[in-house]
Amino acid sequence: KAFTFESINTVGSFGLLGTFNSVSGKKGKFRYYAWFNTKKSDGYRNNSNSNFDAENITLIYEPLKNLSLRAEWTRSNYVIQLAGPLTDSMFYANPRSATRSRNYYNPVINIPSLTLDWKIRTGTHLKFIASAVTGARNSVMFDRPATIADTILSSTLQYNNRQVDIDNFNSYTAELRLSHSYHLLKQISTLLAGVQYMNNDLHRRQLGKGTTGSDFDLSLATPGWGRDLHYKTQNIALFAENRWVLFKNFSLNTGVRMEIGETNMSGLITYYSSDDIPNTIKHSFPLFGVNAEYSLGNTNFYAGWSQAYRPVIFKDIIPASVYEVSDKNLKDANGYNLEAGYRGKWKFISWDVSAFRLQYNNRLGTLAQTDTAGNLIIFRTNIGNSLTQGIELFLQTDFSIGKKSYISLFTSTSYMDAHYVDAVIRSGSENINVSGNKVESVPNWISRNGITVQYSLVSISALYSYVSQTFADALNTEVPSASGATGIVPAYGLLDINTTLSITKFVKLKLNVNNVLNEQYFTKRPQFYPGPGIWSSDGRSFSATLCVKI
Repeated sequence: KAFTFESINTVGSFGLLGTFNSVSGKKGKFRYYAWFNTKKSDGYRNNSNSNFDAENITLIYEPLKNLSLRAEWTRSNYVIQLAGPLTDSMFYANPRSATRSRNYYNPVINIPSLTLDWKIRTGTHLKFIASAVTGARNSVMFDRPATIADTILSSTLQYNNRQVDIDNFNSYTAELRLSHSYHLLKQISTLLAGVQYMNNDLHRRQLGKGTTGSDFDLSLATPGWGRDLHYKTQNIALFAENRWVLFKNFSLNTGVRMEIGETNMSGLITYYSSDDIPNTIKHSFPLFGVNAEYSLGNTNFYAGWSQAYRPVIFKDIIPASVYEVSDKNLKDANGYNLEAGYRGKWKFISWDVSAFRLQYNNRLGTLAQTDTAGNLIIFRTNIGNSLTQGIELFLQTDFSIGKKSYISLFTSTSYMDAHYVDAVIRSGSENINVSGNKVESVPNWISRNGITVQYSLVSISALYSYVSQTFADALNTEVPSASGATGIVPAYGLLDINTTLSITKFVKLKLNVNNVLNEQYFTKRPQFYPGPGIWSSDGRSFSATLCVKI
């Protein structure tokens, strides 16, 4: 149609107000799509209000039947007040409490892109994409553990100065890919090849001395930054993948990707000599992958193996204090994933069961060392490897119980065993061998289970989610620290209920109750940003959504 309008509006607990509105249409060779989304909330915890807005516009022009040009721009902006971390005693006394009232986080991100899509002929397809990520990520915070209160000083009758951090993103990517289908052994196989170029300049300004005020204010009380750095990266990737259809029911995919790049850092760290920072990091990785699939009616067996890597990132090489030293020979992390499974559908049952093995080499961490003068230093380097193995199961049944009613049930459950291999990390002034310890933040069990019952124009869904306990650090500390940054993250289970009423063909009403049993839980104990300690998750909440589409 030439014009379509959609509006989704939500009200809910804790002052939640949200609206999403979009328009779209097609006229001749021209298509368009645009949306606007805004949301505000007071937050579950004290001092945790947020204001969010995002916009998008997409324009598509098709001068020829086999050629299209697409221009797109997306922008998001939000300001959230951070309630601060809690200690264990604070959390169990009142999970909605806050330790901060002057901490704010504000990212403003723009993502423009241009795409040329050309179907040169049957079976041959060329696509070019140019995109960028620009904007800023800002924060102003009194950044201390939960055990240190943010109070007015008796000597000045003012709060402490806050810390201001500003990151400016300037990342540009261009990718050209060509796919071509051809006949082999009386079957149709497909080759895809391409090249991707990326140029990034992250300008990071940190440790600025902010104001003593309580509002969102990025101005500095005194000029200058503790860290003012540029982190520039150029990377080119060459890739190719071929899907070999060897028989009617058997296919084999083989792929290779070559990553070649270099990162250069320049700038100033006031408390550190620039000679002691690894200013240039080069990487060159050939990455291979292969997977196969054998179909048997409505079922198939599949298996695959692929390599990957994680480059050294900014926080890995920037010393947090004068007592830290970064290894000038840091290695990019690398590893592989191996998986095999069986999936299919039979009558009213569909399933997918698989097993996997994830090898993660050269993980980053810290070691305790002494310098030539005998002083303790914290050495940031590669500490060892980890291995994660597991199984995953998805099972769903759908069946009718009447002319206008049906029931659907599903489970999506995984078991994971993740532990360190040949790994040593720092604990205080000692180096501890953590081989065999569980990898932090990896639960043994994650299970999502649901049921949907629909009768005529009404449907009711219930979802129960369970996550088993995890450790917050590689030392597998069980007794919580005073700040709450280490210790066990307890298991939790959540029940959500959602109801949808189709009032007319164009209007729907949705009523939701999340965390029906009002479980008081948390999912993480970060040791760094946004503050070391416990961050409470939301308790029971209600919301109502009205959807209109014309």
